[in-house]
Amino acid sequence: MTTDISEILETFEFLDDWEDRYKYLIDLGKELPELSASERSDEHKVRGCVSQVWLITTIRPGPDGQAVLSFKGDSDALIVQGLVAIVTSLFSGKSAQQILDTDVESVFSQLGLQDHLTPQRSNGLRSMVGRIRSDAQGALAAA
Repeated sequence: MTTDISEILETFEFLDDWEDRYKYLIDLGKELPELSASERSDEHKVRGCVSQVWLITTIRPGPDGQAVLSFKGDSDALIVQGLVAIVTSLFSGKSAQQILDTDVESVFSQLGLQDHLTPQRSNGLRSMVGRIRSDAQGALAAA
């Protein structure tokens, strides 16, 4: 993922119209690296999403010995693919503790997502965040 979360926040702030924001969200999703067929497996599927969403977590030791997590993902729906891009850019490269300490609701509020997503997409977004937090908790427990 090449787009940083701060850049996404700036762009959302700049774009006043939600139609433009949706287009930007779709463009973000198109920037995601493509997943291989083996990565699009049930093992990587996020439960609780109406669309199909796959999320792959990579854990490596950071410079201070804490686990650092990176994420890549994809979806079969364009807007959801954009949400995957936002979530992966928000959390990738952070330590497990930083992930757990991230105020996700504040970021989503800055983006205005709660007012412009269908309940199904909102639930899917929560499921993605839940999966990432669960992976972070697992990484902390394994340390």
